[in-house]
Amino acid sequence: MRPSALFRLNLYQRYLMREVLAAVFLVLLAFLALFSFFDLINELRKIGNNYGLDRAILSVALNLPGLIYELIPIAALIGTLYALSTLARHSEITVLRASGLATRDMLLTLFRVAGLLALLTFFVGEALTPLAERVGNELRAKAVSRAVAQQGFTSGLWVKDGRSFVNIRLVTPDSALHQVRIYQFDQNNALESVTDAAEGHFEAAAGAWTLSQVSRTTLVGDVARVEQLPSLSWTSAVTPNLLSVLMVAPERMTLFGLLSFTRHLAENRQQTERYQIAIWKKLVYPLATLVMVALALPFGYSHNRVGGVSLKLFAGVMLGILFYALNGLFSNLGIINSWPPFASATAPSALFMLAAAGMLWWVERR
Repeated sequence: MRPSALFRLNLYQRYLMREVLAAVFLVLLAFLALFSFFDLINELRKIGNNYGLDRAILSVALNLPGLIYELIPIAALIGTLYALSTLARHSEITVLRASGLATRDMLLTLFRVAGLLALLTFFVGEALTPLAERVGNELRAKAVSRAVAQQGFTSGLWVKDGRSFVNIRLVTPDSALHQVRIYQFDQNNALESVTDAAEGHFEAAAGAWTLSQVSRTTLVGDVARVEQLPSLSWTSAVTPNLLSVLMVAPERMTLFGLLSFTRHLAENRQQTERYQIAIWKKLVYPLATLVMVALALPFGYSHNRVGGVSLKLFAGVMLGILFYALNGLFSNLGIINSWPPFASATAPSALFMLAAAGMLWWVERR
């Protein structure tokens, strides 16, 4: 009798997993269609000389991986709520529990679904989103002739490289540099030289930049010596890979890119809090699907005391919006108040997991 009971239980688990996964992907598809429509309307306003409808549609398509990455946990919450509420409305939850499927077993079954969604989230966030974001930025930059990496300064991009400060006025999509200025300091933090170059192109074979139309001013005591050079080889930690990282927001970088760039900032004694928080979020965010399905389970048990499916879906949408808002809020508060990066990244998920545990405890006691 025991093997057959286990076989029936496995059938129930597979049925529950199938229903939940179908609902989650249905909700995800609906969200993608809605947000893509809004993105397309926004892109249509930019159509001009070099930016046609085809590029607008391509830009919207390249935004999809980022949307998928951000929406999977919310879709997991709403989809699980919908699936469990539908099963409860047809008394299937009651049948499953009467057949021996305890709350712990049901939660573990939902965790299996969440595990698959977490793997999907991690894959999309690591493999698809950074690539699509970079290609989309290049597409828009080429269309409107703007710089790729400005980093918020009107003077262009600033990078600290060892004892040098590098100002790059413009970085084009092919990683060519325009109007480069390099301030070199000595061991006593005194200005040693200033190098200006009209353009810079990276030579992969040599692992260095070739600067053209160079003007270098060298300071020796109170004497300044100026020399004009047609070209100059410049070896720097600033590489096309580093520039490509700068083109993508920290939340949409790869984990390897974040680690490399954070190490570069730390070596140059620059603030790394934002990128450390982004690293922890990359590791923790996929696990938010486990929190969401745990939060949805109590609603499946409360069909006699809570309103219908519509009310539960509304509650799911509100909880999803709250989670998304808290996720961004704690990241910003962590940067402003210098909170530990791990705490800033995990606080929203921890709060929602505590809420899910409390709701499950309350439902079980009743």
